[in-house]
Amino acid sequence: MSSGMFHFSGSEDCNNNETHFLEACFLCRKSLGYNTDIYMYRGNTPFCSKECRQEQIEFDEAKEKSWKISSRSLRKSDTNKNSSTQSKTSRTGTVVVA
Repeated sequence: MSSGMFHFSGSEDCNNNETHFLEACFLCRKSLGYNTDIYMYRGNTPFCSKECRQEQIEFDEAKEKSWKISSRSLRKSDTNKNSSTQSKTSRTGTVVVA
């Protein structure tokens, strides 16, 4: 077994058909050549260029913003349901002060 950190599919002890995560750009699937720049994002997501990486960042930010907005509106609707279904109570009685 290879003692290196990365295991390239071209080595003789690679017996599986899985591709290595650094072989292709996550977005456009362009092959990432050996000895070329690889732009990483969120840990182990490789991109062939700054443009591909930026496109993925913008996509992720839009998705997160959409999720936050929908989550916020869901919480508001739950709060409105709870406040409209609760009965309003008023206390009547005698207060004695000594």
